[in-house]
Amino acid sequence: MTPRLLVAGIGNIFLADDAFGPEVVRALEQRPLPPVVRVRDYGIRGMDLAYDLLDGYDTAVLVDTARRGHHPGTLCLIEAEPPDGSVLPEAHGMDPAKVLALATLLGDEPLPRVLVLACEPEVLPAGDADLLPGLSTPVREAVGPAVEALHTLVAALLTDPAAPAPPLGHPMESGPPHPAALPGTAGG
Repeated sequence: MTPRLLVAGIGNIFLADDAFGPEVVRALEQRPLPPVVRVRDYGIRGMDLAYDLLDGYDTAVLVDTARRGHHPGTLCLIEAEPPDGSVLPEAHGMDPAKVLALATLLGDEPLPRVLVLACEPEVLPAGDADLLPGLSTPVREAVGPAVEALHTLVAALLTDPAAPAPPLGHPMESGPPHPAALPGTAGG
């Protein structure tokens, strides 16, 4: 039986780099994943994603931004921890941890394995900031590598959804290397 996989773009298209997930889903229209994979742009509809996580998927891959301390545009693959009760569920937002907590509260079955393909943002407005449509240059340049990473990841997950996620190698960066990654510098 073919594993059931969900690829979920999440983020607000009006808040700069937060639009990364929806932009990757849009780019997948030009280079689609296999038809057995459900690809959906959830935007900021956390409740929709929570219910879909309860729909019998083996694995869900969330595509989002996440501050991890890397150079903007860096891609990281993160295995999400199952909710442990320390995060309060929320029905009206798209914080991935709160969506997972909500799905756990709504369902009787365990959640699927959840991986996050995360991009280090450069521009994320804080609080009630003005709308800032459009991705920053390094995050826009990471969309293509994210599509490539999803093709590699999905191929592996369709073979075995429980296998360790294939590594991205080192965090993948678009644009010039971060100075700490260069040989002979403090980080290299």
